[in-house]
Parts: sequence; structure tokens; C-alpha cells
Amino acid sequence: MNTSKQAAQQSNTLALENQFCFALYSASHAMTKTYKPLLDRLGLTYPQYLVMLVLWERDGILVKDIGARLYLDSGTLTPLLKRLEANGLVARNRDPHDERQVRISLTSEGRSLRLTAQEIPAQVMSASGHPHDTLGHLRGQLATVRDDLFRSMEG
Repeated sequence: MNTSKQAAQQSNTLALENQFCFALYSASHAMTKTYKPLLDRLGLTYPQYLVMLVLWERDGILVKDIGARLYLDSGTLTPLLKRLEANGLVARNRDPHDERQVRISLTSEGRSLRLTAQEIPAQVMSASGHPHDTLGHLRGQLATVRDDLFRSMEG
């Protein structure tokens, strides 16, 4: 591409290549495609994997707490949890202290799946071709952008 055409595209705020949102969207799409064959071996979709990550950190938590960690509403989360329950990975029970709340606990099969999943982060990092510290820095920057965007919606 010649220099004048590049300059024109850079000055065009609506050029696709200039969109931060598209870079983020397409990177997310590539990441999800990278995870798919790894998660297929576990019988999980990417959103189900995220739920399992939360539960492997803290088993026996409320649906609303899982939703808060993943930025998902209960309408999105409930079908995921029902599928994980049908697959024998989690149990959904009413909270004994507040019947309106549902508490999610890992089954023994759900806990044992963690051992198989432990290799996935290293495989994804290897596929990216970037060192751990580079990806860690980028993850931190993206978390800051996410948090700032959520804060801007509140005010």
C-alpha cells in the first residue's frame, strides 16, 4: 500500500483497521477458536470453561457471584449451568439461608476435570507465540480498559 493511501486510512476514524473494538473482537474470536479443540476434549464450550474456572477457584458459590465474576446475567448463566449439571459436572441447590438463591457446587467429576484442564493455559500461550510476561501485561491492560468502560456506563 502506498504512503498516501496509508495516511488516508489512518486519518479515517471509521476505517476498520483503526478500530480498537475490532482488534479486540477479532483477537477474542481467534482466542475462542484456539480454545475450541482443547475444550472439545473436555466436553466443554468456552463459556462453560469460564464457569468451571470460577468454580475451581471457589466451589459452592451463588449463581449471582459467578455472574459477577464473568460479567454475565442470570439469563445467560442459567442455561450454561443447567448444561453443566446435565453433564454431571455441577450440582445446583437452593441456598439453605435464602431459598431465592441458587448455590453451585462441583461434583467429583467436575473437580477431577480440573486436572485435565491444567494443561490448557500453557497450550494456549504456546499457540500465541508470546511469552508469559507479555501476555500478562496485555491481560492487565485489557482488564483496565474493561473496568474503565464499565465505570463509564455507571456514571
